[in-house]
This record gives sequence, structure tokens and C-alpha cells, in this order.
Amino acid sequence: MDADDFTVSDDLRFTHPLPRGFGACTDCAAGRCTPPRQRSRRLFTGLLGAAGAAALVPAWAREGVDVGPKSKFTGFVSADQLEQAGGQQYAQMMRQAAQQRALAPMDHPQLHRLRYIAQRIIPFSYEWNDRAREWKWEVNLLGSPELNAFCMPGGKIAFFYGILEKLKLEDDEVAAIMGHEVSHALREHARERMGKTTATNAVVELGSALLGLGNVGRGLAGMGAQLLSLRFSREDETEADLVGIELAARSGYDPAAAVRLWEKMMTANKGAPPQWLSTHPASTTRIRDIQANLPKVEGLYQRAPKPDQRFPVAPPLKSRSQ
Repeated sequence: MDADDFTVSDDLRFTHPLPRGFGACTDCAAGRCTPPRQRSRRLFTGLLGAAGAAALVPAWAREGVDVGPKSKFTGFVSADQLEQAGGQQYAQMMRQAAQQRALAPMDHPQLHRLRYIAQRIIPFSYEWNDRAREWKWEVNLLGSPELNAFCMPGGKIAFFYGILEKLKLEDDEVAAIMGHEVSHALREHARERMGKTTATNAVVELGSALLGLGNVGRGLAGMGAQLLSLRFSREDETEADLVGIELAARSGYDPAAAVRLWEKMMTANKGAPPQWLSTHPASTTRIRDIQANLPKVEGLYQRAPKPDQRFPVAPPLKSRSQ
């Protein structure tokens, strides 16, 4: 496909629903996000455990952020099967986008930009997840006006043209988004959520059988199980924010760009909120969380080799109707 054939389609359609929007948090939409001092039970518990372990190793053993160990719920779901399923869905989405002339061709400048930034970030992902060394990483650009980006299990990355163009993202801000989305895959948040669902459904089935609740009991208990599976969604976002700024810093991109990114999102929220803000409004609390952790990665950024290429902001792309 020629670059001139790549267009933005307002009605880009996929067989299956799109993955979670960038920064989306279902707890926020339901009003379940707790105040800063209360919300991060698992995260802070992990940090307390890490602090105890830190007494046994030199302080310089690791520089950067600390988000604690991954959830044990990931053990309930096969990583191989999840990554395979993610790869299949991703491939199907790319085929469908290509059929609608909404998949950027190999020579598109903005796709080249995304792949260049990914090539800098990916080598620093291995420390966070050994499996990442074996992932068949992919990066693609979709012609949609939505402000969205995602990384599926197994390293399948996609950006929507809208988030590049409408927010007028500079390279450091693109790296902030990519680091955030890659971190979701590295921390296996999708696997964790599925693991929680698997575990709670097993308890529901057992409880229903023992108590003779039948289908009604299963339905009510299933609603509770769904809420339980969403409980740590805000923590997942916090982890992705923190791991993301470290990945960006080690890659030579300014981690403070994450603050500028969220400020742009807050500005974009004026009027009708875009898709990703409808489920997770950008907040000053999130920006403060990032700012509080920037000192942990500033040294990494200062010492990191800087990119030898810089790319222009994404220009407006012709729409299908033009």
C-alpha cells in the first residue's frame, strides 16, 4: 500500500472490541478509585516487602522505581496461551485495518518513528520480564482519530494516529505512552486480571455447589467476582506509569515528558472527553505521583545515550471523506 492510500477512518471497525484505551481505568468510571493514601494496598505492601529485602543488599543494587513483585494471580493463567491469543487477535486486527486502508505502510514516517522509539525501549524491558526476550515484538500504526494506544501480551504494540496528531506529541511524549503500554504487558496485568477472574470463579462454583444456590447464586456471586477482579485496576495504571518512566529514561527519553503528556490530556478533556478520558479522567493526583518518582530515574536519564534521530510531530492525515 502506498503512503498516500493511508487514511484516517472515523468508522474503523474490528470484529472484536478494541483493547483497553490508553490509561483507561474502569474503577474511575464506577467511582471506586480510592484516595491516594488508601488506594495502593498491593503496591505499598510490595514496597514494604522490598524495603525489608533491601536491608540484605547494598543500596546501589538497583537504581530506578520499585513497584514490588508481580501478583501471584498471574499463576492461574498460562502465559503461553495468553500471548498466543493476544498475537492472534492482534494479527486479525491488523488484517482488518489493512482491508480498510487504515494500516500504515512500512515507509510511513510516523510508523518509522514509532518503531525507532520501540527499538530503544525494548532492550530495557527484559529486566522486568524474562519472557520479553522471546516475544515477537510488533509495532503498527492505525488510521483512526481515536486517542488510543495499546500493547497486547507478547509485545504487540499499536498506536492510533489520533493520539499522535491531536496531542501533537513530541518523541519524549510518545516514549512515555509506549513505555506505559509496554509496562502493562511486562507486568502481565491482563494475565493478572484473568487470573483473578479464574480464581474467583472457582470459588463461586464451589460455593454455589455447597450452598445449593444454583444459577441465581452464581449470577449474584459472579457480579461480586467481577468487582473483585477490577479492584486493582488503578494500581495497574500506577505501576505502568512508574515502570514506563523508567523505561523511557533508560532509553534516553526525558521521563518528565510523562507529566507534559498528562497535562495535554487534561487540556484535551475540555468539552467532550475523548474515549480514553471517558473511563479514566486525567488527574492532578496522577501527575503528582509521577513527579514524586522522577528523582528515582533522573540519573538514569542523564547517563543514558540520547536518540540520534528526532522526528517531527504527526501532521494532519487525510480523512476517508476527503
